[in-house]
Amino acid sequence: MTKSINGVEELRAVAGQELGTSPWREVTQAQVNLFADATDDHQWIHVDTERAKEGPFKQTIAHGFLTLSLVPALLGEVVKFSGFKLALNYGLNKVRFPTPVPVGARVRGHVKNLSVEDVKGGVQSVTQITVEVEGSAKPACVAEFISRYAV
Repeated sequence: MTKSINGVEELRAVAGQELGTSPWREVTQAQVNLFADATDDHQWIHVDTERAKEGPFKQTIAHGFLTLSLVPALLGEVVKFSGFKLALNYGLNKVRFPTPVPVGARVRGHVKNLSVEDVKGGVQSVTQITVEVEGSAKPACVAEFISRYAV
């Protein structure tokens, strides 16, 4: 179920809290191929399904940055923000890719707010998103996502 956060006071109220987990979504070879085209990263472990069978993962895997690029969508399935003049992606703190995402695997995002602090013209929120791979003991990605909200 999507959580709604309306305005600064509701955002401050969730500081340090778990916000929820998104539904599972499949990572497809078509997505991987489109990402390879968009980034000009056509490494065989991502796009060559035949060669990848002989590689270290025994199949193609998603790019780490493809996994990271899912963060806004996964976050949006967990929480909806309103009551701000503007919301901006300000950047990332730590980003790690502990395990690959095999094509065909399902992933989901576990979301926790780490902090909310005042900045000039609004507030800054740091949210940790852990991208889990169904059936894997390790996450595919752990990122601290920084957002700024103008009030």
